[in-house]
Amino acid sequence: MPSTSVDHDLAVGRLRASYERIPAGHPVRLAKRSSNLFRPRAELDTPGLDVTGLTGVISVDPVARTADVQGMCTYEDLVAATLPHVLTPMVVPQLKTITLGGAVTGLGIESSSFRAGLPHESVLEMDVLTGAGEVVTARPVGEHADLFRMFPNSYGTLGYATRLRISLDRISPYIALRHVRLSLDSLAPAIAEIVASGSYRDEPVHFVDGVAFSPSEAYLTLGRNSDALAQTSDYTGQQIYYRSIQQRQTDFLTAHDYLWRWDTDWFWCSAAFGAQNPWVRRLWPRRWRRSDVFHKLVGFENRHQVAARISARRGQAPRERVVQDVEIPLSRLAAFLRWFDAAVGMRPVWLCPLRLRGSTAWPLYPLAPGETYVNVGFWGTVPILAGAADGDVNRRIEDAVARFGGHKSLYSDAYYDRDTFDRLYNVPALTEVKQRYDPDARLTGLYEKAVTRR
Repeated sequence: MPSTSVDHDLAVGRLRASYERIPAGHPVRLAKRSSNLFRPRAELDTPGLDVTGLTGVISVDPVARTADVQGMCTYEDLVAATLPHVLTPMVVPQLKTITLGGAVTGLGIESSSFRAGLPHESVLEMDVLTGAGEVVTARPVGEHADLFRMFPNSYGTLGYATRLRISLDRISPYIALRHVRLSLDSLAPAIAEIVASGSYRDEPVHFVDGVAFSPSEAYLTLGRNSDALAQTSDYTGQQIYYRSIQQRQTDFLTAHDYLWRWDTDWFWCSAAFGAQNPWVRRLWPRRWRRSDVFHKLVGFENRHQVAARISARRGQAPRERVVQDVEIPLSRLAAFLRWFDAAVGMRPVWLCPLRLRGSTAWPLYPLAPGETYVNVGFWGTVPILAGAADGDVNRRIEDAVARFGGHKSLYSDAYYDRDTFDRLYNVPALTEVKQRYDPDARLTGLYEKAVTRR
């Protein structure tokens, strides 16, 4: 919903008042009804922070190509405010209910990331409610530059963004797509060509992601801005986007439908709920074909274990959740994909090239400036074999990602021991800044959030 500066100031006042009501010594956390995190959170016996009224877009400046946005604003609402100006956030994560504040303090990657980097790189300044209960404005330089640089990947351990000023990018009304089939060994050279030239075989590329359906079938989807009016596809109805990648070489979408092409079926995960069955799909209301609806169904299952109990009665093996996004150096991509298919066997997997837009390295997100990575995303479950334990597959993946020189996001389950975690995620540097902005440790630590799930 739109918000005015006055409304925003009132909402920040309510947020600060709710902080003051939390007793000293009790942890501070947002009172959110939903989340795109996949790790469970411990229940608190005290109220959370009141974020009522912090869910809108304050203003869009089409000349400067900037927007002032509240921290709890979803990308769905943000895109709705920018598209009328033929503008979009530099990076639009794939799922509608991811919030801008969440993407900046956590993970956000999409098909523009090979040229636009990560969401936090488009932030010009942000207001943050710190663990000390103060609202400070952090910028790349100045008094709170340390907070600005440490905020990405801090997952709420330093504070919560209440307002962010971000740069916007131009986008055309339509996006023309090419689905290019490649071998695993051809993926890296093709991506390198696109990164270096902004084109592939002499055609411009403004967006790129891909899918590996098997070791012998992988695709890059190359998107190009287009002003031409043509017949567009619709993947919010009976047609399913990821299947179209195998079925057609070219496609044409409105900018809106391109940005949300993955949300309708939560990539391919809607199949777990029967939503890709043609008969079920006809009965499943279109307004419920959304990632947040599927996420709520997963949450219900996590709480009540209905499907797990049914499977157990049928004598089926229990299953381990494997929901991860990992960044692999481009030069190691084919080797990692072959290892993953042999060791884990989940298909398909999502591929999204990325590189930092600027020359700045971010302390808690250790990607090297100038190097190209590929985000490999895989989401589902695997059977827990006889003699194995829940978490074994995730641990093997963590070990493999380290061997391949990669990095793992923290929105889902993590199993690292503390020493390894502290080294991989630069926790000593975080602790130094945390002592300034959260001196009484009111906010949960990163290891506790990501691994021990406090």
